[in-house]
Amino acid sequence: MNTNHKIAVIGLGYVGLPLARLLATKYPVVGFDINKERIAELVNGRDTTLEIEEELLKSVLSSTNPFRDKDTGLFCSSETGDIAEATVYIITVPTPVDKHNRPDLTPLYKSSETVGKVLKKNDIVIYESTVYPGVTEEECVPVLEKISGLKFNQDFFAGYSPERINPGDKQHTVEKILKVTSGSTPEIGIVVDDIYKSVITAGTHLAPNIKVAEASKVIENSQRDVNIAFMNELAKIFSLMNIDTHDVLEAAGTKWNFLKFKPGLVGGHCIGVDPFYLAQKAQEIGYYSELILSARRLNDSMGAFVASQVIKLMIQKDISIKGAKVLNLGITFKENCPDIRNSKVIDVISNLEEYGLEVHSYDPWADHNEVLNEYNIELLSEISGSEKYDAIILTVSHEEFFDFDLKSLLADRGIIYDVKGSLSKEIADRRL
Repeated sequence: MNTNHKIAVIGLGYVGLPLARLLATKYPVVGFDINKERIAELVNGRDTTLEIEEELLKSVLSSTNPFRDKDTGLFCSSETGDIAEATVYIITVPTPVDKHNRPDLTPLYKSSETVGKVLKKNDIVIYESTVYPGVTEEECVPVLEKISGLKFNQDFFAGYSPERINPGDKQHTVEKILKVTSGSTPEIGIVVDDIYKSVITAGTHLAPNIKVAEASKVIENSQRDVNIAFMNELAKIFSLMNIDTHDVLEAAGTKWNFLKFKPGLVGGHCIGVDPFYLAQKAQEIGYYSELILSARRLNDSMGAFVASQVIKLMIQKDISIKGAKVLNLGITFKENCPDIRNSKVIDVISNLEEYGLEVHSYDPWADHNEVLNEYNIELLSEISGSEKYDAIILTVSHEEFFDFDLKSLLADRGIIYDVKGSLSKEIADRRL
């Protein structure tokens, strides 16, 4: 097996770009994406996901394909021909669910077709997308075989190394997160592990096979989803008892083995999606997953719950509901990150609007056009001190919001609701 790897990274989003940049410090890398606008911005050293700083990105960028004349460097392209000379393909495309919460493997099928067109003898295809156990070998490999005409584990090989990127996290960057690896044969597993080990300073864990590696990833996010669901159920119970949930968690957290999860809106491309992959596979083999799906339903109900809590607080203060003005702070799925995918803030907004409230939203991190196109919500360009609101909801804890004098933005008897539990009780009328 050739160890002079030429690596193609397929998909240059929140996962693919940081990985491609890191690998380009040791290998010649071509980053491929079908989005030509994305390629154009990256060629100019700009990353709108804000995962890679401009200086760091430009330090590895190559103006020519490094497969042909360089030992390292990153070349970004939307042309399939530019990845034809790769020996290792790493696929990092999204794995969403459809409107019925069923796994949608279309991006994986399409990217496998793309790679299949250029696949050669002895090449390795590594998948990083979060899937249920069996997808790599049972769904993706057959596409590679069909398009390329090559035989799996004879002419070409596969690997799986689940992504562990945490969008917006500048502390736990890709090289600082231990990487699970695997291969379609024991020998290929070692090759895959060595590739990642050469750039991941946190180290690697070589799983015994691909299915184990796939399962390890999907349960990471399912575990978090279940734990957060428990916190959200506590928040609902304690609200009926007029107890501050965060006070309870602070007290309980004094025990060394208490798991410090918090209630909140569970969206994004991972925790709010991945459990459905595991539950779907379980159902296919004859097991109905009660706990996983119950947790999902509970977490998906939190947008409506937050809206109802806001309405109750307003009624208690004799604020007229219909036509009342609400300022919603935050639209991204998490703090200090521009990612708006599967944001559950939208559920809060839509529920409030059903009550007849006028909701204004502000988010300094989100792209206004993207929000408008995705959710049909026009974000405020700035917060006007002259505008007074009957309610303010902190839905996302962007650092900029803590510099605001929120009470100065309130109308008479106005209320502040803190979804994230980030504000003091002196400021917030209620915390989730």
